[in-house]
Amino acid sequence: MKLRLILNRTIACLTLVVGTIIGSPDAALAQDTGSSVADSISRYGNLNVERSSAVIDPELGQTHYRRGNTYNNLERFDEAIAEYQLSITADPNFADTYRQLANIFYFQKRFDDAIPMLARFIDLQKEVTAGLIASLNTLGQLLRDAQRYDEAIEVDLRAIENDAGNTSQIYVMGNTYANAGRMAEAIRVYEKALTVAPPDPFVHRTLGRMLESEQRLEEALTQYRAAAAIDPASQFYKDLITGLEAQLAR
Repeated sequence: MKLRLILNRTIACLTLVVGTIIGSPDAALAQDTGSSVADSISRYGNLNVERSSAVIDPELGQTHYRRGNTYNNLERFDEAIAEYQLSITADPNFADTYRQLANIFYFQKRFDDAIPMLARFIDLQKEVTAGLIASLNTLGQLLRDAQRYDEAIEVDLRAIENDAGNTSQIYVMGNTYANAGRMAEAIRVYEKALTVAPPDPFVHRTLGRMLESEQRLEEALTQYRAAAAIDPASQFYKDLITGLEAQLAR
């Protein structure tokens, strides 16, 4: 009797264990997967890209990146975006993925989405390249357009440092800040340009005008004199000097 009772209990236990393993595979998998996803999904920085795992897999990131490029070339942008986001999930340090996402978002005029992608791409760059310079200029423009001037000025100053010869872009930056009433940022743009760009009398003159508008007259006069020293034949700069000297002498 005791032996039969022991056998019955043993069989019951085995039945319970086996039933747990093979009785409901879908439910077990769903429960396990749901728990895993709940534990591991987290936001990657402020990029609005969900990560499904803490494991970095560069090879998988490359695979999704290539798939994203295929969809991108076919102009199937929603699918391209999904693949690029999976690439980021697999390898959050793969810079080219962020640039491709930024390009799509910019093309779609989803500028709020493009901004953090560009910022992350820039952050991952170790050398000055054409891609970095273009990204800095684009990010600065988007931040200025969004009136996020405190952020934009830091990007613009870095863009000037890495692309000092792009004087037309410097004027766009400076004029944008000045027209928005952000004279301090406009002045910083031209001051930065003068430290890294080739000598340009018009940059000195423009900075002088801004300093004069801020009643920083001595500093403005210094800029007018610098412009005249570069272009001594210009009567325009001479007149600026004469006029401001007369004002200071009153």
